[in-house]
Amino acid sequence: MRILILIIGMGIVTYLPRMLPAVLVEKIRFNKKMEKFLSLIPYTAMAALIFPGVLSVDEGNMAIGLVGAFVAVILSWLKMPIMLVVIGAIISDIVVYMLV
Repeated sequence: MRILILIIGMGIVTYLPRMLPAVLVEKIRFNKKMEKFLSLIPYTAMAALIFPGVLSVDEGNMAIGLVGAFVAVILSWLKMPIMLVVIGAIISDIVVYMLV
């Protein structure tokens, strides 16, 4: 019973900091520049998380990661849906992995 209470407590403590900003920010009106800035944060965070992985690909072959990143950038530049960008990068990495 103590473990269940502990799990529920940790869930509440984890959920509150994520829920409160969403509720509070929804009521605040930002100018266009701030909205543009806030809309780019997820992409920046994703790039910061993925870029180190591009440079440290399995088996030390950086070409695999760079080809995948290049394909992802091109597909993103062409405004493809995110799933197509991810799938395209994965397929290009597989092809390069098989060739190397």
